[in-house]
Amino acid sequence: MALRRLGWGAVAPAGVVVSDRVRRIAEEEAARALRLACHRRAVVAALLATWPDDPFARTGEEWSALRARLPEGTDNATIRNRTRQIAGYVDVRGRLPADLCELEGQPAVARQVSLAAADRQQVVVERVDGCMVRVWSQLPVCAAPASYRDWVWHAFDLVLPAIVPAGVKVCSPTLRPHDGKVRVDLPWQTPHSPAPVDGHTRGLGVDWGVNTLLTAAVADLDQAGSVLVQGRPLRFDAAGVSAKLVRLRRHREHLRTKLDHLTRLRDGRPADAPADPALTGKLVRLQAEHSAACARIRHLNKALAWSSARWLVDHATAVGATVIYVENLATLEAGGRSRSLNRRLSGAVRGSVFTAIAHLAAKVGTAVVTVPARGTSSGCPRCGGAVTHVKTPQGSVAGYRWATCSCGLSLDRDHAAAERIAARGLANQTKTRRDRNGNTAIRAATDAPVRRRARRPTPAATSKPVRERRKTEPTPKQTRPTGAKTSRLLPLRRQVPAPAEPPPGTAGKRPAGRTPQETNPSGPVRQVPHTVSTTAQRHPHRVRGAVLGRGFHRHVHATPITDRDGRTGKRPPRQGSHRKPETLSARPSCR
Repeated sequence: MALRRLGWGAVAPAGVVVSDRVRRIAEEEAARALRLACHRRAVVAALLATWPDDPFARTGEEWSALRARLPEGTDNATIRNRTRQIAGYVDVRGRLPADLCELEGQPAVARQVSLAAADRQQVVVERVDGCMVRVWSQLPVCAAPASYRDWVWHAFDLVLPAIVPAGVKVCSPTLRPHDGKVRVDLPWQTPHSPAPVDGHTRGLGVDWGVNTLLTAAVADLDQAGSVLVQGRPLRFDAAGVSAKLVRLRRHREHLRTKLDHLTRLRDGRPADAPADPALTGKLVRLQAEHSAACARIRHLNKALAWSSARWLVDHATAVGATVIYVENLATLEAGGRSRSLNRRLSGAVRGSVFTAIAHLAAKVGTAVVTVPARGTSSGCPRCGGAVTHVKTPQGSVAGYRWATCSCGLSLDRDHAAAERIAARGLANQTKTRRDRNGNTAIRAATDAPVRRRARRPTPAATSKPVRERRKTEPTPKQTRPTGAKTSRLLPLRRQVPAPAEPPPGTAGKRPAGRTPQETNPSGPVRQVPHTVSTTAQRHPHRVRGAVLGRGFHRHVHATPITDRDGRTGKRPPRQGSHRKPETLSARPSCR
């Protein structure tokens, strides 16, 4: 409606008849692109107005002048990326751009139909049962409808994924054509309450890692304002999955190189030459393999992100933490690193993990707050001094994964960083701010010293009575306990009961012993049980690398979840909230 008041409304081509609701859908897409362009224009205008002599080494006064002109909520990553874009333009043209329109081209608009911009006269969504939704929409039967008779109501049924609860409200979908199919983004709403940003006494600090994806530490805030931590680290080690992703990316890059080479060969042929069927068929096969490798990487990244987020939220619920503090790596930039490490960092799934953590934590009423990441791994959580990264005490793990300090600290570097993150969040709760998108963050924080919680005294071990071994009397007969485990080995030959009656086709009885076997049988012959080797176990060992209990991946090792009663391996019950409900939307992709 704002676009219509400005005179920028959508106009249908000549000879095409569309309803007013279809125009609203088109105007909504245009308004989204314009809102984003206005924000980009304000950021670029602020950078151009305060452009310094050295844009990559601004002074304190230059930063203050830039912050005063930037729109509210602009992060450091946006400033850095726009600064690089303008600097690249200056290197090529030798001057500053006039505005955003000169700096970059026109924005690209996605091929989608946002039915949420229309009312019930254009789209109707009804719930058929617990796992199916029927969407009615008025769509054209031809590319250029000439009258309203060309607009017909279409009904299509959508099978909901298992993650969609039965009693939630399903909203209007978004249609996206892709590869000859129509994908449906179907959002649903479930009531929830926003978690408070301060007043927390127990929190969970989370540190990102390359191999150990998540390392968490539980911290408490006492009445005196001191931060107490527990000595138990919580780890989600996805080194095996990371290695699998590296191999898949390597394979994808190899396929891409072969595709580019064959494409150059095809395009370099003479224009009048006939097409080579062998070359065309090889290109089609390579393209299919490349698409399959990309899909495999996407699916594995998504599964890893949501599995780690589920594990972290379950741990927070089990220990009674009301807030999760995560370091904001968008404000950092790695410098002086190797190309392989930069590639591994860029291919991480931290963005997806953070989105999954925020989504799952909102369901149980747990707050998720980002804290500054500067100095979390280089500082000591006890005294605040600089730590030294050394080899692990075992020496079996490569890399400098251990942190030591002059104050006596000797701890895993990721665990030390997690304690520092938790202390930084709990000690600066009053500085937490919520943006317009609902994300909470602490932009400037001061470090607080961390103290280790005193260990509980362990009860003295009761000594077992000394067994009487004097031979002054007959040795008493020992009785085996009923709950003792029996051997998994197969029974002996004489323990197998003889058959009650002889098998058909035989005369008389044979002596006890093993059944005679043919040396070269003509067909498949079933061996009797007691002919199998008695040293082999009936139940072979199966690899159970993941302690999650959900069977995500056999090469993921995670700290088991222990609830408040001390039980391990079961997901703790979710806690509800009784505050005023709001709306939490999720968007599953249904075909």
